[in-house]
Amino acid sequence: MSAIVVHGVPGSPFLRSVLATLEEKRQAYRLRAMSPGDSKSPAYLQLHPFGRVPAFEHGGFALYETQAIVRYIDAVFPEPALQPSDPRAAARMNQIIGINDWYLFPEIARVIVFQRIVGPALLGLTPDQAAIAAAAPKVPTCIGALARLLGDQEYLAGDRVSLADLMLAPQLDYLAITPEGRAGMQGTPLPAWLARMTARPSMQATLPPEKLRKAA
Repeated sequence: MSAIVVHGVPGSPFLRSVLATLEEKRQAYRLRAMSPGDSKSPAYLQLHPFGRVPAFEHGGFALYETQAIVRYIDAVFPEPALQPSDPRAAARMNQIIGINDWYLFPEIARVIVFQRIVGPALLGLTPDQAAIAAAAPKVPTCIGALARLLGDQEYLAGDRVSLADLMLAPQLDYLAITPEGRAGMQGTPLPAWLARMTARPSMQATLPPEKLRKAA
């Protein structure tokens, strides 16, 4: 099939979800690395009118929104399957993806990870302690819900990796190295799950830039 091109800023957890999904499928792709400001350029806005990352192209077909991209990849390249066939397991996967997109990222990771890691490492900013303090009380609710949904399973939707794991792991890989994330995950099954995920070749092949990994 035609070449896959993924546009994004290295270090973006959403970009990493797409790249890790392609790695799980063993599909070749080309990464067009961007700087943060590039997402507002006229050329990029033709691909993603909302100026976010990533954007995806495959044989003349352009797509944005991470959920849509990873589901497309799973449909076009069916092996190994990354969405459960069991309706309840699939519903659980979708629920966890929703938690990631509606609560974990916008209310917690976007604030804490930016203030603790991205802002200082890439922009030379001093962490805004007031912003961190406002987001921190939301950590136990979100992390607690995810921990309960994981339970004693190996992966979030059962005994096999799914899109839920590939969406959540890049977010928690950052959050876990912040004081707020470490405290929230302590005593839950999430650190062991995250260790399993980060050891996977797909995650090792898509590591964020070293500057971000060491920032916290």
